Amino acid sequence: MKINTVVVIGAGTMGQGIAQWFTQQNLIVEMVDQNYEFALISLDRIYQSFDKLAKANKLSSDDVSHFKKNISVKKVDDINTNADLVVEAIIENLTAKNTLFAHLDQLMSKQTIFASNTSSFSINQLSQAVNDQRKRNFLGLHFFNPATIMKLVEVVSGLETNPEILNFLFEWFNSKNKTACICSDSPGFIVNRVARNFYGEALRAVDVYDVEKFREVDTVMKKVGGFKMGPFELMDLIGIDINYSVTESVYRAFFDEPRFKPHRLQRDMVIAGRLGKKTGKGFFSYET
Repeated sequence: MKINTVVVIGAGTMGQGIAQWFTQQNLIVEMVDQNYEFALISLDRIYQSFDKLAKANKLSSDDVSHFKKNISVKKVDDINTNADLVVEAIIENLTAKNTLFAHLDQLMSKQTIFASNTSSFSINQLSQAVNDQRKRNFLGLHFFNPATIMKLVEVVSGLETNPEILNFLFEWFNSKNKTACICSDSPGFIVNRVARNFYGEALRAVDVYDVEKFREVDTVMKKVGGFKMGPFELMDLIGIDINYSVTESVYRAFFDEPRFKPHRLQRDMVIAGRLGKKTGKGFFSYET
């Protein structure tokens, strides 16, 4: 097995970070998005990131030149059909993901490994979109934001996933200075399952919209708990809509287990368009 060429589908925050990270591993990377113009904007942001790293002496000018040559934007039907790995990082919508994987199943070579960056959907459920042979090459690769910095990658096994592929990717990511862990296909996998209570209990403790209480909880969790970020500033960073969607998905997957139940404040924030840093306001306000 080898990984020389990677296709990343989805050019949002996660997809952009994943594509940049793979490029920095000296791989050939193609980035795809339903909105081609948006993908070009994301590519420019990756270029800017390379330039900043060079300015900070973390990359050489030769590295930057090499990386810029190795990453490109493509439309889905123009991608390298013999790519070693395809990573899906689109919206957390089951229908959209299954439609994409069904199309890719017809498009890509039999050897291509399919991976989803889903944070909440079942890998077994997603793999139903592909043929039986492809199911052996189908798994989850859950990165964390920002993907270029956060070391953890959850390597998620489906019931049909070839164990050799799991072990290969586990070793490959660890050899690239990531921290990989193999986990089963349970709702939320490891991190998002544990993190539901980090967010949920904080929301229940405050209960209403109160900036001073949000700040107080965050301060306690950082100074006493040792967390780098408090739950409210972290939700603002991730996106309150995304956090709410994942919480809802995990809650339903555990048959409405009360400890995973979303809080009404999450829903109200989404309805009000207060989604966090990306909209300039969430639990806290940010300069745009």
